[in-house]
Amino acid sequence: MQLIIDNLSKTYPGGVLALDKVSLVIPKGMFGLLGPNGAGKSTLMRTLATLQTADSGTVRLGEIDVLSEKTRVRQILGYLPQEFGVYPRTSAVTLLTHLATLKGVGTNSRDRREVVESLLDRVNLKDVRHKAVNTYSGGMRQRFGIAQALLGDPQLLIVDEPTAGLDPGERNRFYNLLAEVGESIIVILSTHIVQDVKELCTHMAIIDHGRVLYSGSPSEAESQVAGKVWYQSMTKQQLAGREWKQPILSTKLVAGRPMVRIYSETDPGHGFQCAAPDLEDVFFSHLSRA
Repeated sequence: MQLIIDNLSKTYPGGVLALDKVSLVIPKGMFGLLGPNGAGKSTLMRTLATLQTADSGTVRLGEIDVLSEKTRVRQILGYLPQEFGVYPRTSAVTLLTHLATLKGVGTNSRDRREVVESLLDRVNLKDVRHKAVNTYSGGMRQRFGIAQALLGDPQLLIVDEPTAGLDPGERNRFYNLLAEVGESIIVILSTHIVQDVKELCTHMAIIDHGRVLYSGSPSEAESQVAGKVWYQSMTKQQLAGREWKQPILSTKLVAGRPMVRIYSETDPGHGFQCAAPDLEDVFFSHLSRA
């Protein structure tokens, strides 16, 4: 099963063009959607999750017309938004059982309870299943969010900015869980964190101002800018006083001095050295040339 998006467009009141003829083919596995804040990622995610309509274009998930057959989509969809609320003082097992009932999971209460217990165990929340979800840490809440998204064995899982605010340990546990899930279904990971995509995804796209700037694998993306990324260490005064003909990809302090990375098709001279590109270089090079 593939998710095929063709010429999808959306303009909000006031003339804000959120999606500009977006076309993507998303196969089974982990797919990363990279873009800065306001790029159109959340608009695309909400459209795929049947939470809003598009102005034009088509989306097909296998034989399902996503834009017109919303009920069929919701039967095989799992969705974890960037932020989600929970009932106060309600335990994880009670809330997840309630959500399972609403989604029609299981033929009776015993079946539902078995599904709920299995999911809480899978996301490593079994020992705290009787605690209120609103008392959970950020990472625990996100793992509960994945558990609710996996109710009903979805074929499409949409995850919007999942690691914002997580500490490194929680982030790694979340990575491992997503990677496991992504072995058998389509998982779309929308994020502005390049490392999330590099570590998890076999396919990716870069989107900005509602337009797709790149679609392919992370390794192919890096190979496209090989020999075109250059770096140099300089003082803050040199950085501030220089006129730049090439796009600056990034500046990071290394031992107190800015390390400048630029994009140039040819050797820029002036002491710059060719760098081995990474996915962050790819991301910023596409944004700088958009």
